[in-house]
Amino acid sequence: MASEDQIDLFSLAEVAAPAASASFDPSQIPTSARIPIPPGTYASMEEMKAHCDQCQRCELGQNRTHAVIGRGGLAAPVMIVGEGPGQTEDETGLPFVGKSGQLLTKILESVQLTDEDVFICNVVKCRPPENRTPTAAEADACKGYLMEQIRLINPKIILLTGATALKGLLGIKQGITKVRGQWIEQDGRFYMPIFHPAYLLRNPSREKGSPKWLMWQDIQAVRAKLDEIRGT
Repeated sequence: MASEDQIDLFSLAEVAAPAASASFDPSQIPTSARIPIPPGTYASMEEMKAHCDQCQRCELGQNRTHAVIGRGGLAAPVMIVGEGPGQTEDETGLPFVGKSGQLLTKILESVQLTDEDVFICNVVKCRPPENRTPTAAEADACKGYLMEQIRLINPKIILLTGATALKGLLGIKQGITKVRGQWIEQDGRFYMPIFHPAYLLRNPSREKGSPKWLMWQDIQAVRAKLDEIRGT
């Protein structure tokens, strides 16, 4: 469990979407990041996707092939939040389908987590140029979409893959190595920062204490927590 001073930082209140005004027009959401995305804006993921497909809330929308919304169970108990789409994701419209996505699938399968158990999405829905890290402004422009995805899926466990997801969702600026594997309970959900699969690909060692070894410990803890929540 994270220390109290760390937990004080994990407040979703700071990142919740602002309330809508009486003159709020939802059709304007894709046009500008100045337009809020209040909680309850979308009745379904498909409704949100229609806005993401035409979104120009930041400059990433100018060069996308496809907006990448998410994949997996629409009532999944586990949500995985990554950084942003890569080239393969931009071409297919699906998150985590490149090499890192293939590794992620193997990791999930190793503890019998199925497509219905997990919903996978990203902090930003459009590919940053050259797969660079999304800027703070880009993450902020997309944050309302992510918060709506959390509301619609209503997962019990949220895994944050890498520092961008950790900072983009919870505002935590610490490096992933300092907080990975720790459970943070907030608003009736359990959050765990984990290594991004791309990082594991760059560090292939399986020796004790290596990133891949640590990931194996973490995913087993996720499986155990899910079984605990389900009462099995």
